Amino acid sequence: QKIDRMYNGEKINCTENRSVLHIALRAARDKVIESDGKNVVPDVWHVLDKIKEFSERIRSGSWVGATGKALTDVVAVGIGGSFLGPLFVHTALQTDPEAAECAKGRQLRFLANVDPIDVARSIAGLNPETTLVVVVSKTFTTAETMLNARTLREWISGALGPQAVAKHMVAVSTNLTLVEKFGIDPANAFAFWDWVGGRYSVCSAVGVLPLSLQYGFSVVHKFLKGAASIDDHFHSTPFEKNIPVLLGLLSVWNVSFLGYPARAILPYSQALEKFAPHIQQVSMESNGKGVSIDGIPLPFETGEIDFGEPGTNGQHSFYQLIHQGRVIPCDFIGVMRSQQPIYLKGEVVSNHDELMSNFFAQPDALAYGKVADQLLNEKVPDHLIPHKTFPGNRPSLSLLLPSLNAYNVGQLLAIYEHRIAVEGFVWGINSFDHWG
Repeated sequence: QKIDRMYNGEKINCTENRSVLHIALRAARDKVIESDGKNVVPDVWHVLDKIKEFSERIRSGSWVGATGKALTDVVAVGIGGSFLGPLFVHTALQTDPEAAECAKGRQLRFLANVDPIDVARSIAGLNPETTLVVVVSKTFTTAETMLNARTLREWISGALGPQAVAKHMVAVSTNLTLVEKFGIDPANAFAFWDWVGGRYSVCSAVGVLPLSLQYGFSVVHKFLKGAASIDDHFHSTPFEKNIPVLLGLLSVWNVSFLGYPARAILPYSQALEKFAPHIQQVSMESNGKGVSIDGIPLPFETGEIDFGEPGTNGQHSFYQLIHQGRVIPCDFIGVMRSQQPIYLKGEVVSNHDELMSNFFAQPDALAYGKVADQLLNEKVPDHLIPHKTFPGNRPSLSLLLPSLNAYNVGQLLAIYEHRIAVEGFVWGINSFDHWG
C-alpha cells in the first residue's frame, strides 16, 4: 500500500505536505503520474527537452562565451543532494567507452565545500573564457552554494567584465527572482519541483544538466531509462522476486533483529568509487530518524551507518574488522565486463578476472570462515591458529551487473533509492524529509 501511495503521488512526505515523485523524473513521456490532481510528467519532459536543446548548443559551439570562444569546461556548484549524486554518476561514466567518446575535449568539475581550498581546486587550470558555471540551488539561498557562486561570479567578471556573467553562468533553481537578481538570465534557469528531495534529485536538472553538458543528452537519457526500468520492477514485481524490497527487508533484518548497525558498500569497480558517499547521504539522511511518521519516539533504532570503498582497496584497509572483528553486513557489487579491459601477455588471468576472483572470494570467506582443522592441514603453527581463524556466518549480499554503462548505472541508483524507501516503510518513519 505504501509503495502504491508513493506512485499515486499521495503526500507521503506528510511533515512537509509533499508528494515523493523522483520516479516521475525518469518516466516515459506518455506516462501519467499525478501530484495534486495534475500530471507532472509533461513538466518533467518540458525541462528535459530544454536541457537537451541547451546542452546541444553548448556542445556544438553555437553558444559561445563573452569572447567568442566555445565553452568546453563546466563547474557545477552545489552541495549535498545537489552534488553527491551527479558526482557519483559522472565518475561512473568517465571510463565508459561510449560516454568517454562523447566527453572528448570537455571537463566537468564539482564545487561543493565552502572551504576556499575547494574553489581553488575546482578552477585550477581553467580559463574563464571557456568555462560555464552551473549553480544548483533549489531556493538560491543555500549559504555555502551561494558564497561559492558569488566567488565564481567574481572570477568571471574580474577576467571578462560583469556583462559576461549571463554568458557564463546558468542556474538549476525554482527561485527565478533570485536567479535574475544574481545576474543570471532566468531563461537559462532549469526548474525542479518540491516533490523532489535533494538527495533524490540526480535524475532532475540537478544531475541531468551538468551530465548532459559533459556526455550529451542521449547518454544521460539511457541513464534515466535504466532507473525507470527499476521503478517499473519495484512497482509491479511480487515481493519474493522484487530486488529493492528484498534488499530493504534484509537491511531491516540486519539492523533491527540481528542488531548490526552498520553496512559496508563494496563496489568491485573503481568507476563506482563515489557510489558509497552518495548512498551514505541518501540512506543516512533519509532514515536517520528517532520518531515515527506520527512524531512518536521509536522504541527501536532506525537507519544504517553506511561506509565503503571500492574493492580491492577496501580489502587492504578495513576488511580486517569485517572478517575478525565486529559483524558488518556487506553489499558486494560486481560487474561482469570491465569498462576498460586489459589482457597482459604471460599473465594467468586478465586484470578484471583478478578483480572478480576477489569479488567472489570475499563473500565466501565471510560466509564459511576458516576453522582450526583447516589451518592445521595448512601446517600453521599451533600458537598462531587462534589468530588466523575467522568465524564465518557473517551476512553479505552480492549484486552482479552485466556491465557498467549509463543504463546499468541508472538501475543501480534506483535499486538503492527504493531499498531505502522500503526500510523506512517498514520502520514506520518518513524517509523523505530531513531536519539536521
